[in-house]
Amino acid sequence: MEITRDLLDEICDIAVAAGQKTLPIYHSDFDVQTKDDDSPLTQADLAAHRSIKAALERLTPDTPQLSEEGASIAFDTRSQWPEYWLIDPLDGTREFVKKNDQFTINIALIRDHEPVLGAVYAPVLDTVWFAGRGLGAFRQIGDAAPQAIRVVPANAARPRVLVSRSHRSPEIDELLARMPDYEPVTMGSSLKFCVIAEGAADFYPRLGPTSEWDTAAGHAVLAAAGGRVTDTQGETLRYNVTDSLLNEWFIAFGDTEHDWLGYVPD
Repeated sequence: MEITRDLLDEICDIAVAAGQKTLPIYHSDFDVQTKDDDSPLTQADLAAHRSIKAALERLTPDTPQLSEEGASIAFDTRSQWPEYWLIDPLDGTREFVKKNDQFTINIALIRDHEPVLGAVYAPVLDTVWFAGRGLGAFRQIGDAAPQAIRVVPANAARPRVLVSRSHRSPEIDELLARMPDYEPVTMGSSLKFCVIAEGAADFYPRLGPTSEWDTAAGHAVLAAAGGRVTDTQGETLRYNVTDSLLNEWFIAFGDTEHDWLGYVPD
């Protein structure tokens, strides 16, 4: 399908509509289930999943969908897809459970193993970050007009480094110890990609497990804003290339002139 602003606006509307369905649950005393991988699941995840699935089926009935809360699809099948929607109906369920407002709705279009369009909506913040290849990257707060966003040069002497609220690893501690100095920025969910894209942070290292739906929409936004998401060898993070839906360890950054890979432990 053609990447157009009209398509991007439709995807934003779908993300916002799904996000609005999570808010009554968020503001209630909801139950939390535990999935097989020990990650939490709420009725908000399922409500957003159903909303997005139905809307995308109406909008692009011939384009496959792969969602965290949908049925698993064999690699033999999905490896034949030239493009597909990759969806995390509620990213940051742990943030949702903690009620710290930093959860998001994520929809990305993957083409030839790369995210070419994405929308990230934070329902409590009523803010959507969105981008399409060739269209640029934008942020819209509530009903205000969308604003173009762009990465900024990093302060090499003290870059702003995003530290996950819910995930920390010894490898990350080792990476941070290799940096001469840094300003920690604590953030949850895929918002980490978005704050780099809008110039409010510089570097997000993730040396631990993530799934492809966790990163795709934010990756699309950051790439369109001038940043990159790479594996620890400097190669752009790719999607749907193996049977596993787990990402390689990765780093995300805005300033492409800085040697971020130099901080990654051997």
